[in-house]
Amino acid sequence: MPAGDVLDQALLRQTMPGHDLIYANLVGDDMEDQANSIIAAMQVSHVERLIFVLSMGIYDEVPGKFGEWNNARLAEHLKPFRRAADAIEASGLAYMIVRPAWMTNEDEVDYELTTRHAPFKGTVVSRKSVADLIVSIIEAPELHLHANLGVNKPNTDGDKPYFMWLVQAAATEAAQIGEIAFAIGALVKWRFSQIQP
Repeated sequence: MPAGDVLDQALLRQTMPGHDLIYANLVGDDMEDQANSIIAAMQVSHVERLIFVLSMGIYDEVPGKFGEWNNARLAEHLKPFRRAADAIEASGLAYMIVRPAWMTNEDEVDYELTTRHAPFKGTVVSRKSVADLIVSIIEAPELHLHANLGVNKPNTDGDKPYFMWLVQAAATEAAQIGEIAFAIGALVKWRFSQIQP
């Protein structure tokens, strides 16, 4: 369902009856409103099981330099996600909240879980790993009832996600190439000016 339709209670109530489980992986600054709309429609429709993907860092549970780096970039954006999590936990539904690390497109299933009150581990996780966790819940709905789980790839601790180092290196390389190109252009212009009458 498109994110823009999630607040349409009539549409939600029409689509929910007959479903055993609702899976929500949404975006937007109105995450709390979206969560409350889904909760209300589920309660009216008597659908109990909810899987809701949010984000790591909503409880300030990411330790060390990585936590500082993550907060510097996302702290304000995570506030609606935290309020959505609070609403879901208070809903009385059989929920599972998923809080993935920074996601990659790696073709792998390799992840570990942390609980709501435990320090978050790692910096990244593949989308395929998050999908594997969600499929396991869909196939066995009794797993992880009322769970709030961080998801990360083991042994990926660091100051920031590995691909951010690559982005930074690429930006530095691009800047250096730009400086070299500018210098070459200036040199060519100077030499051209020397041969002009």
